[in-house]
Amino acid sequence: MFKTVVTLFRGSVAAAGEELEDRTALLILDQQMRDAAAAVERSKRTLALAIAQDQQEGRKLEATNARIADLETRAVAALDGGRDDLAKDAAEAIASLEADRDALMTARALFATEIVRLKRHVASAQARITELDRGRRIARASEAVRSLRRSGIEAARPYESTLPEAEGTLRRLRERQMEAQAADDALVELDATTGPLATAERLAEQGFGPRLKTTADDVLARLKSKRMPTA
Repeated sequence: MFKTVVTLFRGSVAAAGEELEDRTALLILDQQMRDAAAAVERSKRTLALAIAQDQQEGRKLEATNARIADLETRAVAALDGGRDDLAKDAAEAIASLEADRDALMTARALFATEIVRLKRHVASAQARITELDRGRRIARASEAVRSLRRSGIEAARPYESTLPEAEGTLRRLRERQMEAQAADDALVELDATTGPLATAERLAEQGFGPRLKTTADDVLARLKSKRMPTA
């Protein structure tokens, strides 16, 4: 029994965790994308630093090569002048500079390889972030549509109205308006048949008083009276 209760509890926790993750998936995605973007920015700074250091090593290498060339020229001149001692000193300095030159060339080769790798990494990461951002916008729009659909079948909060309730209110309003219009039409028709005007018209038809409305017979009689007498 205890094992069953523990299993049930673990299942409930797992289900609640999955439900929470589903509800907060967009929030989690937003934070993950912010973290990824921050990592890309750090990679960009590392790349910029590597490029700057490579350029610095390049300037050192140019200066070392220039010093080597200058000392070689001076050493040759010393040999021509019979100063082997000075030429030897120059040769020792040249050997030291050549060791520095080789180290600088090795460093530049390493920097070149690292720069290529970092550029490839940054470009790939930026493309993936762009794709993720596009997918996030689609997911947000889909979630909005899904929430709208779900609102029609799920129970609303006590203080919220649902679409069916709004449709019912509109339907009742239209029904009341139609009933009011029907009542107005009935009153007009009733006045037309039983009101004072209708009574006066009936009396006029019996010869009691002038007619309230001109009839076709009245118009025809008036037209005949305007005819010219025949010879």
